[in-house]
Amino acid sequence: MKANNVASLLVVMGSVALTPNIYAQTTNAMPIASSPVASSGKATPADKALARDVRKALSKAPNFSVSNVFVKARGGVVTLSGSVPDGLQIQQAAEVAMSVPGVTSVNNHLTIYTKGY
Repeated sequence: MKANNVASLLVVMGSVALTPNIYAQTTNAMPIASSPVASSGKATPADKALARDVRKALSKAPNFSVSNVFVKARGGVVTLSGSVPDGLQIQQAAEVAMSVPGVTSVNNHLTIYTKGY
């Protein structure tokens, strides 16, 4: 009986170990750039101005707080990072950013935070 249990356990453990890792991916309606257009690591004055324009647009969006949102721009590609209090604001941020002239695509890396943690 013990040998049977050990054999069953080894089969289950082997199956789990050989199963590939699968991760769920969220879909995003916003276009996503595979790599920034600007190849250097430094932001140009135009990139800085675009990031400032996106942040300004986000600050004017209704019921949206930009206090924990960071904006980076490189060659028209805007990357949003940081956190917002609810999931609807993640999509709202991407839509607002795409509406800013000069933005070609948005990499949205915003997450949801829970107050008190």
